Amino acid sequence: MGERIRVLLADDHAILRSGLRALLNLEPDMEVVGEASNGREAVDLAQRLRPDVIVMDISMPEMDGLAAARAIREIEFAGHIVMLTVHAEEAYLFETLRIGASGYVLKSSADRELMDAIRAAHRGEVFLYPSAIKKVLGEYLRGAQGDASKREYEGLTNREREVLKLTAEGFTNQEIAEKLVISPKTVDTYRQRVMEKLNLHRRSELVRYALQKGLLTAAE
Repeated sequence: MGERIRVLLADDHAILRSGLRALLNLEPDMEVVGEASNGREAVDLAQRLRPDVIVMDISMPEMDGLAAARAIREIEFAGHIVMLTVHAEEAYLFETLRIGASGYVLKSSADRELMDAIRAAHRGEVFLYPSAIKKVLGEYLRGAQGDASKREYEGLTNREREVLKLTAEGFTNQEIAEKLVISPKTVDTYRQRVMEKLNLHRRSELVRYALQKGLLTAAE
């Protein structure tokens, strides 16, 4: 077997740290090389010990785990960070991923999942508990759908956007033609293009789209 994975534990609960240290040191491919009781100590020890993986509690005094993780990234730390938390909230999960952490493990399942998370992080992979994966995929899909909608709208010409807005506001072809100084037939052509580009089929869908895009205001 090659060199062991050098782990730094950062948690303000001494009893939990002791339990995790005993657990990890039983693994043939791991060794705990340091312990920190708050975020500031974690940053200092990361700089001095240069561990392969830091297991970081999110809720700690002086400097929380997220702030400590950001600070550690600024010192050009080459290792990986696994966040350990009692929080299953999405806000913590997504912030953890944004700062470049390699894992997110709930304390309630640390005895089963922490070792896998450490090994995954050391391989350069990301470890998430099962329900977190579902949340991340859901967020990604929502973002992808939003990006697609944005691209579709940006694909409209200025004149097509004007026709879209005026149609949604309830103006007739003749009224739109007079406002834009074009023929009613041209208005209809623009509207058809808008419907095709946005994959809409009825005027009611067009109105709903305009509302979702914020093209209609209460004042109007």
